[in-house]
Amino acid sequence: MVFTFLKAFMQPIKKGFALVICLTLAGSLIFSAPSWAGSASLGVSNGHLSSCPASNNCVISQDGDRKHAIDPISYHVDRDAAQQTLLKVINVVPRTQVIEQTDNYIHAISKSRIFKFIDDVEFYFPADENVIHVRSASRVGESDLGVNRRRVEQIRLALQDLNI
Repeated sequence: MVFTFLKAFMQPIKKGFALVICLTLAGSLIFSAPSWAGSASLGVSNGHLSSCPASNNCVISQDGDRKHAIDPISYHVDRDAAQQTLLKVINVVPRTQVIEQTDNYIHAISKSRIFKFIDDVEFYFPADENVIHVRSASRVGESDLGVNRRRVEQIRLALQDLNI
């Protein structure tokens, strides 16, 4: 009787454990780090954010090819007000936190819900334009299924709703 109980109790645990092992192996194969992972430089250099890698998991508003291009975010208030409003929006984006902030640059990271993959989201405020240039890129993998593009567009819409 005890054996029957244990067998019935352990069956779902074995299936769940097997599922976790399979998902872990599949994730490591699908989302293996490309050669540029960990070596991508972040920040602004000579007025430009870093270029996107060849993979499909990055968008950029500066000098991007067609696959990676996204429009910059325009604003109609002073730069400090635009930056403060952007920081408020970033702080309500789920699983996202600001890592670095200067007078013309913000770097945030955003973690995926299940596997905790990290995306770097960068915002650059050039002094001579009323736009926020943006770069959002996954640190690992080949595809993000459009997550980085959707994130930037959601931030753009939130800022438009706040009339910046």
